[in-house]
Amino acid sequence: MEKSHPSKDILGSRSSKLQGKKVALCVTGSIALTITPKLARELMRMGAEVIPVMSPTAQKMLNPDVLEWATGNKPIVEMDGKIDFLSLTENSGKVDLVLVAPATLNTIGKLASGINDTPVTALVLAAYSSGIPILIAPAMHKVLYDYPANKDNIEKLRKLGFEFIEPKIEEGKAKIADIEMIVEAVVRRLTIKDMVGLKVLITAGPTYEYIDPIRVITNKSSGRMGIAIALEAIRRGAEVTLIYGPGTVKPPSNIKVLNVETTSEMADAVLSELKLENYHLFISAAAVADFTPTEPYNQKVSTDDTLMLDLKLKPTVKIVKEAKKISPKTFVVGFKAEYKLSDEELIERAYMRLKSANIDLIVANDVGRENVGFRYETNEVFIIDKDKNFVKIPLARKEEIAEKILNIVLEKMGIRKKAKT
Repeated sequence: MEKSHPSKDILGSRSSKLQGKKVALCVTGSIALTITPKLARELMRMGAEVIPVMSPTAQKMLNPDVLEWATGNKPIVEMDGKIDFLSLTENSGKVDLVLVAPATLNTIGKLASGINDTPVTALVLAAYSSGIPILIAPAMHKVLYDYPANKDNIEKLRKLGFEFIEPKIEEGKAKIADIEMIVEAVVRRLTIKDMVGLKVLITAGPTYEYIDPIRVITNKSSGRMGIAIALEAIRRGAEVTLIYGPGTVKPPSNIKVLNVETTSEMADAVLSELKLENYHLFISAAAVADFTPTEPYNQKVSTDDTLMLDLKLKPTVKIVKEAKKISPKTFVVGFKAEYKLSDEELIERAYMRLKSANIDLIVANDVGRENVGFRYETNEVFIIDKDKNFVKIPLARKEEIAEKILNIVLEKMGIRKKAKT
């Protein structure tokens, strides 16, 4: 029995999004190749098997042994009788995606002209003819990137179906995109597009309720759960609008984001969007403040003059309830956080909220449990429907929770077949 390379111990340690996928990482002669060992490892942490392919110049700049250590796979470095590069485009050895990172001006030009003279160009040309998706991450000086022939070559390859991961323009360079951006581009390309054509509205993050211009009532939400759902929906092809409170997690790129602070602002933004657009799905994942001062102060309350501060609070608007009233055809998913309840109590309270708001589905969690909810990267949730049927999703990373939530939502909407148990 063949022993697995120790470097593969990290496979799927961060996520299973690329589990079972094979990615050919094609490395060419740019100094940006110094990031490729880390890039390979991050793809592996998402579950991908990474096979390195190196141009002759890349081999001079980075010892192939480094990429073998990083991936656990011997790099393809020769165009010889073994024709290893062709094995990556055929039968059981076929890769799911080819990633050229970094891609030099020279390599881009060769690909646009059909020149086959390195293991990298040979693999890419063969992959194209085999229908394998190809992503290219350019890296070069900006004056070279802006050269008209290079722009023409990029446009020519785009028309053929090649996808480009835009470089960062800094310090006179067209620097290779950040590793996080490259990994996300790979994940998006390989995710099944079962939400194409769906318009999705999502709220995320906490809200502030002002006591005075400086002090607020809020909660510990980071926005991570809502952001994870937005990211998963984008990966699956949905058109997403995110209404985001003052969370700490960066929203996904290339989506419409409306930033708000207070519950009233969030409610206004949600209702405005539902009036203006035909949303198929609204997921209210934000942890909105439940109470707001009846009379907030216009100026900072001085502790020198105030020995005791009494606040009178009133409930804030229930956004999901108003959303369902204004857009009854939209499938509405609510969220409910509780603290230190039994499973039965948690399900009951969530179900009562679902019924009172007349929404379609509700996701409940208990933030009093270990590693669950606010500010954690993990969560444990119950998903309850109108008939009080529920599904428990055990403790997992929020990215995995988001995937499972959307699977169940699509099943309830009749878009996705229910998975067999």
